Amino acid sequence: MSTAYLVVRDLHKTFGAGETAVHALQGVSLSAEPGELVAVRGRSGSGKTTLLNIIGGLDEPDSGTVALDGQVVTDMSEDDRLALRRESVSYVFQSFGLIPILSARENVGIPLRINEVDTAEREDRVAEALAHVGLSEHVNQRPGELSGGEQQRVGLARALVTRPRLLLADEPTGQLDSETGREIMQLIARLAKEEAMTTIVTTHDPVLLSLADRVVEIADGHLVPPISP
Repeated sequence: MSTAYLVVRDLHKTFGAGETAVHALQGVSLSAEPGELVAVRGRSGSGKTTLLNIIGGLDEPDSGTVALDGQVVTDMSEDDRLALRRESVSYVFQSFGLIPILSARENVGIPLRINEVDTAEREDRVAEALAHVGLSEHVNQRPGELSGGEQQRVGLARALVTRPRLLLADEPTGQLDSETGREIMQLIARLAKEEAMTTIVTTHDPVLLSLADRVVEIADGHLVPPISP
């Protein structure tokens, strides 16, 4: 029996119609196990972000299925997909997406407030998430008082605070210098293993690709056979 947490089968997605139609995904299939870090590379417009959005239930395919731990996400209602994103799936984006007037601690606690986690547990989990990313000494600082790498660590802590089974990271180091980007990618790789968290990262940086357990490539909506990192 497969141990895969994520199973994607034959995804197709087209935007527009006629001669201007964009075939973002054309028969994409892949799987990933708990704790596995899979990097997806490809040029801009190749379909990477569309793939992440469909895996996370933010968008629907024209055909094909996505299953997380045996649950078919593509058959769920919008309410069920929303509950899944709150409980099991987290995102890290290229833009840090932090609220400027809130401290690091307050930014990280936002998902738990949305999920109505009680105050004591929320504070414990926020402190734990910030410790995971090495920011215990910066909990009261606002985004403008932090470096780019520290801001992305806050974004990662916010993604981790819900204890997700699946982490989706879309070009998470795109706004960082190469050394800071490598540190963030190393951190994501370590946390994927420690938390047994299935992790899908889009990136085009060859140094960052080398840190993945497996690399797949998308070209014009098609998945190229897996290559060695």
